Amino acid sequence: MSAADEETALLGLAPVAPDRTTAYGPHPDQVVDLYGPRPEDGAGAAASGPLVVLLHGGFWRAAYDRRHLSPLAAALAGQGLPVALAEYRRVGAGGGAPRTFEDVAAAVEAAAGDRRRDVVLVGHSAGGHLALLAAARPGTPVRRVIAVSPVADLARAHELGLSDGAVAELLGTGPGFAARLAAADPARRPPVGVPVTILHGTDDPDVPPDLSRRYAAASPETTTLRELPGVGHYAPVTPGTPGFAALLALLRPPRST
Repeated sequence: MSAADEETALLGLAPVAPDRTTAYGPHPDQVVDLYGPRPEDGAGAAASGPLVVLLHGGFWRAAYDRRHLSPLAAALAGQGLPVALAEYRRVGAGGGAPRTFEDVAAAVEAAAGDRRRDVVLVGHSAGGHLALLAAARPGTPVRRVIAVSPVADLARAHELGLSDGAVAELLGTGPGFAARLAAADPARRPPVGVPVTILHGTDDPDVPPDLSRRYAAASPETTTLRELPGVGHYAPVTPGTPGFAALLALLRPPRST
């Protein structure tokens, strides 16, 4: 499947409505969609596996929202995994640094709740960047990160001018840019004590796999990089693909013996 076909396959899926939506702030984009077993349901929900907090991509821009990952959220819920699909303020609609980062942290906290259960943070593309960054915050409830095709090295992404300068749009140009870049770059501040698995297609035309290789090389103690040969940017988050099967295998709880 070509890169264009992968994009069409995902974006052509009809959005799936959540079981319910909860707000974590007053802005319309400060919401989390919940699918599947409810975290507060106790033993039954806990037995179904970890809570998956899902972060969408779109190069942090308001033109792209969470709806394109709703089929993924529903598919994971159908496998018995409780899923929280988070929205956040994005560039062009009240977002950008630091508000986008603050929203993601608040969304993760709201999804985790008081139980601080086993939280797996899954992010795709720019959402992968946000997942890696959120997992590095002190006191985070995140226990594992799975970053899919992530913008894992923000400085390199800026050098490459990915998506017509999306990093500069996110951080804002002008005085202090270098400091903002350093503070927002996962490659410079990997999470402490939180294992990271990266899934990245070798044929990804949107986010070069070299960004994930650089991140993994910078934090080999905590990071596992799994490259998917012949896979592009969207297949791992598209239900029914081999890439999705690889993601699901990472999320399934281990079988008891």
